[in-house]
Amino acid sequence: MNYLLDLIGLSNLSFREFLWVSFGTIGQLVFFSRWIIQWLSSEKNKTSTIPIAFWWCSLIGGIITLIYAHHIGSFPFMLAQAIGIIVYSRNLLLIHRSFNEKNN
Repeated sequence: MNYLLDLIGLSNLSFREFLWVSFGTIGQLVFFSRWIIQWLSSEKNKTSTIPIAFWWCSLIGGIITLIYAHHIGSFPFMLAQAIGIIVYSRNLLLIHRSFNEKNN
């Protein structure tokens, strides 16, 4: 285990720091998963599509990553995530409104 942590540059972290890095990594993995979801959806539909799950992964991953960026004190990282969260939230709101209009 120490060899693996040393290999990826994490062997000198305290347990608390390791938890924070793990939290940030989970956020990035959730954020990245949106591309896999989009790709699989497009392959299934045989056309380029952006499913709702893409926006949810964007939002959840963005929020987790924003929290991590705040923890490490990276303003550019926080700014990028905050702007993205606005876009993801707006898209989910538009999808929700469109769904309600179709069902009323």
